[in-house]
Amino acid sequence: MSNLLALNRDLSIRSLSNLEPREMRVLLNIGSYMPIKSADIAYQSRLDSSTVSRAVKVLLTKKLIEAKPDSVSKNIKYLTLTALGVDLYKQLINALEPRAQALESVLNDDEKQVFYQCLTKIEAKAEQLLAQQALSFVNQGLEIPADQKELLRWYKKSQQS
Repeated sequence: MSNLLALNRDLSIRSLSNLEPREMRVLLNIGSYMPIKSADIAYQSRLDSSTVSRAVKVLLTKKLIEAKPDSVSKNIKYLTLTALGVDLYKQLINALEPRAQALESVLNDDEKQVFYQCLTKIEAKAEQLLAQQALSFVNQGLEIPADQKELLRWYKKSQQS
């Protein structure tokens, strides 16, 4: 299902820009939550930080976003859309909305509620399984890759909320 819904599969969306799907996802996340930190984008979208970082570089180069340093910690940058980015964001949202409505139209309100509850449960379980697997490696004294460390951070963060 996710392959069918990939942003670059939809010609109306793909025709709006020459961005890759990861860059579109990051741009959409920034537009929805700005100002936002890269780490928060990674957590919310479940993309690894290196993927977000690469997307941010492209978006900065294309002048679709800007990064403003935090007033307290200069290592932290808050991302916002530029005027050009806002324009593309609106175009993407306008193209995505009818698709979302058409997909949701196959479900009545009760089915939608159950569907989203099921997705939430499946996401939580998948996150738990992956985190437990990573923890088992850590508990054995084995080094885990950065993406697995990040997954553990996400899991701990979701357990706190």
